[in-house]
Amino acid sequence: MSDLLTTGPDGQKRCKWVSQTEDFIPYHDQEWGFPVADDRWLFEKLCLESFQSGLSWRTILAKRDNFRAAFENFEIDKVAAFTDADADRLLQDAGIIRHKGKIAAVMNNAKRAQELVAEQGSLAAYVWSYEPKAEELGTPQALTMSASSHAMSKDLKKRGWKFVGPTTIFAFMQSMGLLNDHAEGCCMRTPVEAARAAFTRPAPL
Repeated sequence: MSDLLTTGPDGQKRCKWVSQTEDFIPYHDQEWGFPVADDRWLFEKLCLESFQSGLSWRTILAKRDNFRAAFENFEIDKVAAFTDADADRLLQDAGIIRHKGKIAAVMNNAKRAQELVAEQGSLAAYVWSYEPKAEELGTPQALTMSASSHAMSKDLKKRGWKFVGPTTIFAFMQSMGLLNDHAEGCCMRTPVEAARAAFTRPAPL
């Protein structure tokens, strides 16, 4: 068996990272790699990936419901309206990661997301304009960043976004289906490929 695969309790072969905890199985099978065009969901994942910086995804996933409650379900307009009082409230919330810089980044990035929506019609249209080309990816799970994640990271930073480095953006792209990074032989590689083939890429204004 490939060293990129693990066999789950149901006998199915999955990406090796799932073996860290059985809690990863539903996330791996139902979310990771399936293409997303919903702005709220995309914004949530960008925020959670920024919170993950320096931590494990296991930590973030375990707190995801707490993050959703604390950040108004990551509704862009609601988070953009957060005030200093909200920042103080969040810093006291033991259910999330109480990192002042990352909390401030989410509040800032919501405003920057509003600007992107006004410019391009949706956050999804902007995100999918950076879909990686097959030739820049190569073997699944061989990369932690790509030319496209570098380009998107650079542009977001130019637009004033925070905590959006190229590795963070690549992890976001993996999870939101901008590429199929399930390992060869993983039980979800074919379903994700089919979903990507059927997916209508959102177009800008």
